[in-house]
Parts: sequence; structure tokens; C-alpha cells
Amino acid sequence: MTESTALQRFWAGLLIYKDRRIVLIALMGIASGLPLLLTLSTLGYWLRTQGLDLTSIGLFAVVGTPYALKFLWAPVIDKISLPFFTPLLGQRRGWALFIQILLMAAIASLGFTDPVVALAPVAILTTLIGFLSASQDVVLDALRIELLEEEEQGAGAAATQGGYRIGLLISGAGVLFLSDYVSWAVVFVCLSVFMTLGMLAVLLVKEPDHPKTAEIRDMATFIKVGVVSPFSEFLVRPGAFVILTFVLLYKFGDAIGGTMANPFYVDMGFTGTDIALVSKTAGIVATMLGVFAGGVLVRAIGLFPSLVIGGILQAATNMLYAWVAVSGTDVSVLAIAIWGDNFTGGLGSAAFIAYLSVLCNREFTATQYALLTSFMAFGRTLLSTPSGWLVEQVGWAEFFIMTAFLAVPGLVLIFVLSRYKAYRPTKSAD
Repeated sequence: MTESTALQRFWAGLLIYKDRRIVLIALMGIASGLPLLLTLSTLGYWLRTQGLDLTSIGLFAVVGTPYALKFLWAPVIDKISLPFFTPLLGQRRGWALFIQILLMAAIASLGFTDPVVALAPVAILTTLIGFLSASQDVVLDALRIELLEEEEQGAGAAATQGGYRIGLLISGAGVLFLSDYVSWAVVFVCLSVFMTLGMLAVLLVKEPDHPKTAEIRDMATFIKVGVVSPFSEFLVRPGAFVILTFVLLYKFGDAIGGTMANPFYVDMGFTGTDIALVSKTAGIVATMLGVFAGGVLVRAIGLFPSLVIGGILQAATNMLYAWVAVSGTDVSVLAIAIWGDNFTGGLGSAAFIAYLSVLCNREFTATQYALLTSFMAFGRTLLSTPSGWLVEQVGWAEFFIMTAFLAVPGLVLIFVLSRYKAYRPTKSAD
């Protein structure tokens, strides 16, 4: 590649963020991020301010379960048509708008409940919000993937990740700030109004083309076309086992280090203010810059080179925490480590999400992407459980050095996948 060609591709990678589709995908990302904290930290904060006991608050952790199980009903979103919405808007946009209307109503309704007087309505609404939010993720991910060509998936991943984090800021810090000045009923209504950003994006975007599939006339046909075929199509691809192993391992080192980040900050003696300013605020900015850079990189040099660069940088910046471990409570060293780690983590995430996106056969986009992200989450959660034990055995500095080397198997698999083109979907799912 000549220098002029490289510059042209880099410039094209920057210009794609002006594309109308990418802007709309970012708005959809905001809508995806908004409801998440209503099943996590913001929910717990609200319940506690209303006087609910800690035991009851702890039980609400279950409302986040749909995010891990969304692949179970993804085939319905993939293959079943909705009355009125599908004929009017198409399969993807119809499902998206239908879910968003219900989600907007559920969020607004939450503000008119009292968890101390009647806990059941709160439990029902928050569970519904979790289910609808996970369902929205399924359809918006499918819509994003089908709107873009392979070389555009990096920018699409960056846009949705950037928007997602803005949504988290609104429903996290934004909600907590607003709750000091107005009632919670007003807070939840305001939050529901922000969902109109996603609804507007869905209405403005073009419905993507879909491959022709068998008409769903009965349950047997649905199970064959909507449930069995997405699995079988993926598993018969050359290198399917290698693909799944890579999906499990690419972010493994980064994930196992991230699991112990907050306990590490506490053990090092950093204050809550230090952590809030450096990790929770500036770190988010670094992540957003990273996903933006990752999107440019995928467009400029291609998917697999971007995965290699992202993987190497993620591993290298994990070692910065070993520097923090031997530096004591030096906030400047902590800032360098968090900025570096969040930036490279964002860059790697953009490339990785782009990779997961091109893995999907567009006949089964929603189902296959939901399956892949659930499989990825398995690696981030269950496989990270020994992290605390490992720290106790070797110490903090050695632990973070080890997490860097845990990235090596994933990097090796990139070259295997690149050589054999194992990621490409089959031409037909028959």
C-alpha cells in the first residue's frame, strides 16, 4: 500500500462518520444505553432513596437477566412479522419502533409507583424494562449490521458504542443529578422522552434488504427456519470451533483485569474522588475516543489488522496497572493507566464488534448476533471468576502482567481466521 493510498483510506475512515446512517446508528446507541442502568445501579439508588430495605434491593438484580438470555427470543424478532408495524415499516424498523413505544411507556410508568407501598408493580415494570431493553438491543444490532457493508462495520460499531455510553451517562449521572431538583416521577418521564431519539432514528433510517426466507405458517416451520437453521448454518462453516474459541478469548485478558479494577483501586489507597474523576469520568472520554479511532482503523487498514493492533495494545496497556501497583497512590500514574487502558479497550471493542457483525449471515442476523454476544459475555463473566484468587496468589503487579499474556491465544487465532477466511457466512442456509 502506497503512502497516498494509506492516507486516502484513513481519510475515508474519518469521513464515514459524516454518513447519515452512522449518525442515526449513534442515536440508536443512545436509546440502547438509556434503559440499562434502570436494571442496575440507578435502580438501586432510586429504591434506596425511597426507603426500601437492602435485602429487597438485592433481589432486583434478577431484572437484568434478559440481557444474558436474549438469544432465546431473538428468532421471534428475526422471523415473525408484527401486525401493522411490519407492513408499515419493515421487519427491523417495525419491531424496533414497537419495542421502543412499549419501553418508553414502561419507563414513564415507573415514576408513578411507590416501592415501599406496593413493590409488585415496581418489580413487574423493571422486569419488563429489562426484557424490552434486551429485545431492543437484538433488533437494533441487527438493523445496524444490515445497514452497513463489511468495511463500514467498524464505524457502525464505534457509533453504537459511543451512543451507548452517552445513554449510560444520561441514565446514570444525569438522572442522579436531576433527582436532586425534581421528583422521581419527573425524572422517569424525562428519561422516557430521551427514547424519542432512538424512535426518530428508526423512522428516518432506511429498512435494509433481507434475504427471502420460507414463510412461517406453523410452529414446526418456525423452529426449523428460525431456531435450527441459524445454529446449523453457523456450525457447518469451516473453522466454526476456531471462531467460537476466538470470540471467547479475544477480550479475555482485558475482561479478567477489569473484573478486579475497583478492588485494586481500593487496595492501592485511592479515594472515591480519585476514582470518580479518573476512571468514571475521564475514562469514559478515553473509551469513546478509542471506539472512534477503532472505527477509523477498520475502514483504513481492514478488519483483521485492526483486531491484531487492538489485541496487542489491550494487552500492553494492562501492564500499566502493574506500574500503578508499584507506584502507590500516584494519581497521575493511575490516570495514564486508565486513559491508556480505556482508549485501547475502546479501539479493540470497535474492531471486535465489527468482526462479530460480519460473522452474521443476514438471513439470521438478530439470532446469530445475540448468540455471539451471549457467548462473549460468558467469557467475560464465568471465566473471570478465578481473578480474585489469582490476585491473592501472586499479588497485584504480577496479576496484571499475567492478564497481558492471557491475550496471546486470541492473537494467535486471529492469524488462523485471517488465513482461512473462516469467518465468512455460507452462501445458503439450506
